[in-house]
Amino acid sequence: MNDARAFLPLRNGSAIPSAEIPRLAPERWRRALADALAAGRRVVAMFGTRAGPGPAPLLLTAVVARDEAATLEVAQSELQGDRLAALGGECPALELFEREHAKSFGLVLEGHPRPEPVRHPLRSSRPIGSVDFPRIAGAELHEVAVGPVHAGVIEPGHFRFQCHGERVLRLDVALGYQHRGVERALVAGPAQRRVHYAETLAGDTTIGHATAHAELLEGLAGTAAPVRAQALRAVALELERLANHTGDLGALAGDVGFLPTAAYCGRLRGEWLNLTAELCGSRFGRGLVRPGGVGFDVEPQRAERLLARSDAALRDARSAVELLWTTPSVLARFEEVGRIDAATAREIGLVGLAARASGLPLDDRVHQPSGMYRFAHIPLSTWATGDVFGRAWVRWLEIERSAAFVRQQLGALPRGEVRAESPRPRPDQLCVSLVEGWRGEICHVATTGAAGELTAYKVVDPSFHNWTGLALAMREQQISDFPLCNKSFNLSYCGLDL
Repeated sequence: MNDARAFLPLRNGSAIPSAEIPRLAPERWRRALADALAAGRRVVAMFGTRAGPGPAPLLLTAVVARDEAATLEVAQSELQGDRLAALGGECPALELFEREHAKSFGLVLEGHPRPEPVRHPLRSSRPIGSVDFPRIAGAELHEVAVGPVHAGVIEPGHFRFQCHGERVLRLDVALGYQHRGVERALVAGPAQRRVHYAETLAGDTTIGHATAHAELLEGLAGTAAPVRAQALRAVALELERLANHTGDLGALAGDVGFLPTAAYCGRLRGEWLNLTAELCGSRFGRGLVRPGGVGFDVEPQRAERLLARSDAALRDARSAVELLWTTPSVLARFEEVGRIDAATAREIGLVGLAARASGLPLDDRVHQPSGMYRFAHIPLSTWATGDVFGRAWVRWLEIERSAAFVRQQLGALPRGEVRAESPRPRPDQLCVSLVEGWRGEICHVATTGAAGELTAYKVVDPSFHNWTGLALAMREQQISDFPLCNKSFNLSYCGLDL
């Protein structure tokens, strides 16, 4: 039976007084969280903070989403000692969050199926990269190790395959080779640097993370950006989606050796990035989103140029991507490869396009809207197959719909200012900010102290939820399918290695 009183409701981007958050005994908190997930809620964030050094109690905070009501719910519990009765075995969506607790606070996870840290410890007698991978016994089985150093210019990550011939029985992913300390810097560093940290949390998601950060600070201050600024943020967010989805479709084509679409989409990704540069001078959108509004306005003549260039890019994209859907050899490589069904996707907590490709109707622009998405509708794009084809098809649906959204917004930008006074957080508040980035749900959570200073800052990139999905998608697949499955998720290393 779900304990409704265990959680305090709040809206995306709105703050609540920290003193009003229910603080439950550990066992009641544990059962309330398990019951909430069993009732259809999904975990958005779970993190810990200590009130002081040494043996000070660990305050655990859980945020769950109730999407059908467009609300969030939060509850806390104080943990004494260094042992945590884990829920990861019962609720797989919590497994990585609990492993993160083990790494960050030295907790012993009781009853957890895989209790080692999700990231390598900062201070440990064991060298980075020393991981106790699960092993499947058998005379005919062998292991294949990939990474952590890769051939491309990408961050480090290690993949360990347990194989029978070419068939993958199990894939384990080891991350955390980088320790940037971004969350700590967001709390302890100078306030003027925070937005720059947010913009570089995951470099291909500059607009997504910067928007989540700006809306978080605005929520803590009880303010909102001007409506025109909200519209320009939404335009930039959809341009970021268009660039990455187009690039991914080209990369998927390249992984199966289909060069016409690969070549065209590589060029068109650059065109969408150039449209973002037209907005603010940076192809990745740096300098555009700022707490209180945006750093640049768009005059009518520039809006018309953006519309014309966007329409031309979409026409070319249609020609290039249509080749994928009409080429049987491409479809044969996409279909039934790397499949995640809806039940598994829900159980492990997939978000974003990976969830929607498995049939889960999850999109924060629709179910937890903030900013301009409260006023302007964008259709939900889903598919049911959960395979490489489904993840490619959802990307294409979103390209069409994002381009239409950009046209709608640029054609009727609200009048007014684009920047308000920089928000000053109020004391003793908690705020949760959700933004649907191109990969999926971006979550920023922060709390303030008695003087309005930040006391905790938690970031959950969509990749944090979805790496488990990639590992499961490879089971019973040919190992040669890994590049294709990997690109169909296209997850971020640095988005997890915070």
